[in-house]
Amino acid sequence: MEQIGAPRVLVRRSLPTEPAVRASASLFMAEAERQGVRASRRMLYVGPEPAGDRVAAALRVAPGTDVLARRKLLLAGEVPVRVATSFFRLDVFGGTPLCEPGFVRPSLQIGIEALGHRFGHAEEELVARPPAGDEAGTLDLAPGEWVVQIVRMSFDTAGTPIHALETICAASRHVFTITQVTGADEF
Repeated sequence: MEQIGAPRVLVRRSLPTEPAVRASASLFMAEAERQGVRASRRMLYVGPEPAGDRVAAALRVAPGTDVLARRKLLLAGEVPVRVATSFFRLDVFGGTPLCEPGFVRPSLQIGIEALGHRFGHAEEELVARPPAGDEAGTLDLAPGEWVVQIVRMSFDTAGTPIHALETICAASRHVFTITQVTGADEF
């Protein structure tokens, strides 16, 4: 991918997410504030939709199975930088406050825990690829600009998949910072 000039905005996303940021009401808003970036977000959609292959595998359902989707657009300085979609199994989370429109207050993590699910661990998969569907338009990408797709699967303490988060990032507007586990000094 050839890029001419500097990106309109550049944000950092830590891998793994720092604990202080993870505990915030919005990971993106907390990350952006720490970087001095004026951030905002808009909820685009809350409702059922068929699970794609990656999300279906993460949630252990058949591809095409309806799951709850909570999709939002994340902006830095009014520039769209990410589309983040949380996916939940409807057989577990259907009819709960997670199905209501708008943002879950005080945070999605607290909303999940209020329903009896305790976070155990997460796994992330990153893929760089050309944009698909309406991603180029939604993220206002230049021709030939790629995206980075991150699928984070969160499991409860019993190992049950409870939350799949798919984030589509405008590749040229992100730096992915890798941090070490406390006490480690090797890469």
